[in-house]
Amino acid sequence: MAKITTPRPVRGTQDIFGDFERRFTHVAETFERVRRLYCFSRVEVPVFESTAVFARSLGETTDVVSKEMYSFEDRGGDSLTLRPEFTAGIARAYLTEGWQQYAPLKLATHGPVFRYERPQKGRYRQFHQIDAEVIGAAEPMADVELLAMADQLLYELGITEGVTLQLNTLGDAATRDAWRSALVEHFEGHRAELSEDSLKRLDKNPMRILDSKDPRDRPIADSAPGIDAYLTAEAADFFASVTGGLDAAGVKWTRNDRLVRGLDYYRHTAFEFVTDRLGAQGTVLAGGRYDGLIESLGGPATPGVGWAAGIERLAMLLEEPKVPSLFAVVVPVGAAAERAGQKITADLRRTGLRIDMAYRGNMKRRMAKANADTAEYAIILGDDELARGEVAVKNLRSGEQQVVPLNLLRSRMWSQFMADDNPDVTDLVSFDENGTVVVEPFGR
Repeated sequence: MAKITTPRPVRGTQDIFGDFERRFTHVAETFERVRRLYCFSRVEVPVFESTAVFARSLGETTDVVSKEMYSFEDRGGDSLTLRPEFTAGIARAYLTEGWQQYAPLKLATHGPVFRYERPQKGRYRQFHQIDAEVIGAAEPMADVELLAMADQLLYELGITEGVTLQLNTLGDAATRDAWRSALVEHFEGHRAELSEDSLKRLDKNPMRILDSKDPRDRPIADSAPGIDAYLTAEAADFFASVTGGLDAAGVKWTRNDRLVRGLDYYRHTAFEFVTDRLGAQGTVLAGGRYDGLIESLGGPATPGVGWAAGIERLAMLLEEPKVPSLFAVVVPVGAAAERAGQKITADLRRTGLRIDMAYRGNMKRRMAKANADTAEYAIILGDDELARGEVAVKNLRSGEQQVVPLNLLRSRMWSQFMADDNPDVTDLVSFDENGTVVVEPFGR
């Protein structure tokens, strides 16, 4: 019989488990906590959209659209694309689901996105992003709030050291038109020296040449005129309000007048949080204002600002999170004890305690599991204990062991849990007139 070959994972994908999974989950959970602090509502959008959603909004000259999208025809002949980012899909939902009535909207999400690009450190073809958007707010304070939120997220993740917020303005329409003309004139004078990609961008979006990583383009881009000479008074005032708001909020920033975002819908504020700890791919969180996006999808002129960050890249900067502590392991010996152990385990979990059960091997192996899991206690029961209506509770740190009646186990374990200094769960506990702890199970 021919040997069956196990299929390999698709290039540019990864299986997340163990130490890195704990880092990954820590990023997502910290983001969820911070977005609630800032009153951002969670939103979910489809993993795939009509290709037009991304082609119209991101701009056909962008690398994402021209080189990196996973697009395909479904069985009905419609062109669909796996989302390469969140903002365009959220903007589409804002229009098609009638969310204009709730504007301004503060929205956040996270999940997988897909781009066909060369896999490298911290960058995959299927990767995961966290994303935050404010739609329907033209005020510069919306930009400040998003940047303060990003700054607090990085602080709470403990990765602010060596991370710098670089900030720029891309101006309003009048600014961009004047700056674009100056850039075209500059780059036309160096046409023979530009890379092939930059020559394509020259006619459609010359600002994107400033973002080129090609060594042939860098000297030309670095000598290009900056935007400040072309800022209208309104655009300059907007940027001053953003920087002033950041200063008031205590968010440190530095000006980078060559910073442009890679997507066509950006206006006014553009920013990147960058680090030198990830090699050449140093951006860990980025975004900006996209006041032209909703219009590109057929909607009315609608302001918006947002940012996104790769979860994997943030996770790479984290120190190893602590493995969550295990309060107790139930150690049953015998079939009847295993059934009773299932009830004990379920009852204690329903009260909010982190409990596992050792159900394989002999007594020695089961106790070894309790110790390997670094549990604080082992709850031991066998036929004799069941006959007496009791269990043995062993403190795995001190070695002390005591007998506890089954009907008092839940209360005793919670008393011990509270004695071990776990104040964040006191809302589940009350005391009767005799001073005995009373535990209210979740959802019961």
